[in-house]
Amino acid sequence: MITLRMMSTALLWNSRNELLMMKRSLTRTLSPGLWAAIGGHLEPDELNNPRAACLREIWEETGIEHDEIQELRLQYILLRLNGQEVRQQFFYVGYTDVNPRITTPEGELHWVPKDLVLERPLPFIFSNLLEHYLVAGPTTTPWIGSAGVSEQSNLPTIHWHPFVDPMEV
Repeated sequence: MITLRMMSTALLWNSRNELLMMKRSLTRTLSPGLWAAIGGHLEPDELNNPRAACLREIWEETGIEHDEIQELRLQYILLRLNGQEVRQQFFYVGYTDVNPRITTPEGELHWVPKDLVLERPLPFIFSNLLEHYLVAGPTTTPWIGSAGVSEQSNLPTIHWHPFVDPMEV
């Protein structure tokens, strides 16, 4: 039986061009010891509002309030089949110069300079998303990515497409 896991994540940048990243605790089930963004699972009452889940996760993991974040908007939607589980993840990009106020058992928070983010050990999906974002930058249209296999190399990849309403093109 196929199940669904929905997540919402934030790429928070500061004015020094640093990304707020979490080095995940070795005790975490997903991606232990790897570097990731702030985020987590949608609660049942958030299924129609992944932005609210993103803001809640930011607050729970950093103590940063929603009104301390500027221009938080949807930039990516990722789909991946992991065994018998479909993972759908919403990535929002925003800006803040507020430092985390709390510690979390989920991992350690660090501001990482933009040119060093890809040097960290990252989960496959997050690494590919960051590679794409660092080339494409912020765009007015979100991107949708589906994890799959490259036809040329037969290696894991993400297929990227602008996420647009085909009736409005």
